Amino acid sequence: MKIEIFSDFTCPFCYIGKRELERAIDSAGYLGQVEIEYKAYQIGPDTPKKDAPTLYEGMGEKFDSSIEEVKDITKGIAKRAEEVGLHYNFEDMKTAHTEKAHRLAKWTRQFGKESVYTEELMNGYFAEGKDLNDDMFLLKVIENINLDVEIAKGILASTDFGEALDRDRYDAQQLGVQSVPFFVFENRYGIKGAEPNEVFVRTLHQAAKIAGVQPVLKMIGDGEAICADGECKL
Repeated sequence: MKIEIFSDFTCPFCYIGKRELERAIDSAGYLGQVEIEYKAYQIGPDTPKKDAPTLYEGMGEKFDSSIEEVKDITKGIAKRAEEVGLHYNFEDMKTAHTEKAHRLAKWTRQFGKESVYTEELMNGYFAEGKDLNDDMFLLKVIENINLDVEIAKGILASTDFGEALDRDRYDAQQLGVQSVPFFVFENRYGIKGAEPNEVFVRTLHQAAKIAGVQPVLKMIGDGEAICADGECKL
């Protein structure tokens, strides 16, 4: 089945939603039966490309809040992230302009590396405080996923794949997407936000019926207390 995900690499709920979807695909029995396409959505298109403010400063300005108030907000987000096994390091995060990262993502898709690229960027940003507008970091990710760094350098220095980003913006407008994450299942069902795992599981089953996909049997336990060939053992 096909799932499209509108998201940005610096959106904390996008990473949480991504993990919830992955857990749901596994628990519902659809591993290897889902095609995921990431659709670019920049939550901070006006973010400075150089000397960007810290995450706390950026949020404070955006919501007209003090740094202490922002820190209280991020504590709740960090707790939600912990529920899905993610560890957010808000103290080291800076805001980031993500256009280059999104253009590079479009290039990685043709090699089947978009998902692993997205995971590397999100982990780098949320856990390690990496700058997603920094060419050195982006190229290190490309090296880590075994793609051609020299070609990637050319993409970063150009406007390549800009039209692909424009198409994603158009698709978002057509669907009325105004916030992310936003998940589209088989072009039929939508989930807005990082919903609980059971919402993703239920929607996966609904979309699977449309796609004609059956869940695969998922084995639970170690299978040691069994009888076979006339013999029972513990």
